[in-house]
Amino acid sequence: KQWYQRRVAITAGEFNFSKMSHRKFRAPRHGSLGFLPRKRCARHRGKVKTFPKDDKTKPCHLTAFMGHKAGMTHILREVDRVGSRSHKKEVVEAVTIIETPPMIAVGVVGYMETPRGLRSFKTVFAQHISDECKRRFYKNWYRCKKKAHTRTGQKWADEDGKKSIDADFDKMTKYCVAIRVLCHTQPKLFKLQEKKANIMEIQINGGEMADKVAFARSLLEKPISVKDLFAQNELIDVIGVTRGHGYNGVTFRWGTKKLPRKTHKGLRKVACIGAWHPSRVCFSVPRAGQYGYHHRTEVNKKVYRVGVKGDPNSASTAFDLTDKPITPMGGFSHYGQINEDFLMIKGNVVGPRKRLLTLRKSLLVHTKRVALEKINLKYIDTASKWGHGRFQTDAEKKAFQGLLKKDREAME
Repeated sequence: KQWYQRRVAITAGEFNFSKMSHRKFRAPRHGSLGFLPRKRCARHRGKVKTFPKDDKTKPCHLTAFMGHKAGMTHILREVDRVGSRSHKKEVVEAVTIIETPPMIAVGVVGYMETPRGLRSFKTVFAQHISDECKRRFYKNWYRCKKKAHTRTGQKWADEDGKKSIDADFDKMTKYCVAIRVLCHTQPKLFKLQEKKANIMEIQINGGEMADKVAFARSLLEKPISVKDLFAQNELIDVIGVTRGHGYNGVTFRWGTKKLPRKTHKGLRKVACIGAWHPSRVCFSVPRAGQYGYHHRTEVNKKVYRVGVKGDPNSASTAFDLTDKPITPMGGFSHYGQINEDFLMIKGNVVGPRKRLLTLRKSLLVHTKRVALEKINLKYIDTASKWGHGRFQTDAEKKAFQGLLKKDREAME
């Protein structure tokens, strides 16, 4: 018996029956499953799916805005963060410029609570609605009769109509739990090849319901400026649609590892897309398909500056007294000049230039030192973005290179 046990042990050691080969490493999966399905977004405009929580103790205010991405530049600032290695040191950071002309309020929508969530209860439109806004209600503007909202505008003209409008506002005050304002952009101010205005509902937070209704009514047909919503050093959320890349394979779309060089029928593939059973491809297996043009929300973007229309020194600082606007020399590439209000945001934002972005107040109450840091800009770069820009202003370029022939002729 002992001889038999010894012989079995020797045989097991020789042939190593107890172990099987396996991968010599473990790795996390490629790509996040939190963003499925990766398909083209149904709407070009970023949609606010959650507004900030209402606080009745604060005064009435709007919670979102819209603008177009113009381009990027960089700034120099001094870090004010006690305890950090960068404290009192200068850092260079990339910033994004978003042009935000005033929006126009054209309606008020009241929402009431139901067992299945919010439901629109009453909608009141303004007396005058611009053609830019009306274009959004039609598929083909030049062939339509352009009759949209003519009757709603007539309500404001006669006494019976005014009484019905007042009754609607009173019902909103009595039954509604949320008040939102219908606002649209002004394409004529963007200088883009766009004629239809973009419309969105913006929720009003703060105050009692009667205060919200009165605040919304006071905004009708009036321009709403971005400086009324956001301020410097504030953290905001940016909602938009990313840059589209079309149909791509798994290596580009998911970042999977390339197969060895001698692989049959290509190497930018997934080698095994699943076991024999279950006899179908699991949803979590990387596959080729649409990449980009996805709806995304980026949170906690710091506002470095709120620019005002017509300010010739919008890019000047206390340390750089040069009189220069925010538009770089030669304009922002593939965008042009900044002629309206703008926001300067830290870092990058989704989408290519000219992309419409929705800016929302933050959903969180920020208490960290990084979030509460005061921004002290020392320098904003306005050199040309078309090449290796050397000069900050046109006057600086002429002082160094001399006048051009056309400049001399103009002087004569």
